Amino acid sequence: MVDRQEYERVAQELLPTLYKIAMGILRADADARDAVQQALLKAWEKRGGARSGSFRGFLTRIVINECRNIQRERMRVFPADLNAMPAASAPPDYQELYAALWALPETLRLPVLLKYLHDYSEKEAAQSLGIPVTTFKSRLHRARAALRKALDREVIFE
Repeated sequence: MVDRQEYERVAQELLPTLYKIAMGILRADADARDAVQQALLKAWEKRGGARSGSFRGFLTRIVINECRNIQRERMRVFPADLNAMPAASAPPDYQELYAALWALPETLRLPVLLKYLHDYSEKEAAQSLGIPVTTFKSRLHRARAALRKALDREVIFE
């Protein structure tokens, strides 16, 4: 079990790193701060589950999990926001693309959203989805093929 002094020392020491990790995943200051704050609270509450020498890894893992929770919430909100966009304000090509994108199953749609709409690297996106990079690339390839077929285009997202 980690005592209060060790917790405070490690938390202070890791705070900048934890924030950078959260920013790297979430890319939003407020969300990153929320993730780190929630992680610090959870780490304190669950400190009995961490061995003294592994507390740094324990805390880092909690930050990553909190970031994933925030991303899940974003994904739940994002489709409504995208669909709420007035049809008249989107160019016709985009209307067709959005319709084809939302027709994809979630396992194919999420890689496209993370990679092309949120500018995640393949590694970041795979990590946030909890899948290997090779699986992410495969899903992205299948999604592009499905979009190509749906839109009857030669090149999409190349």
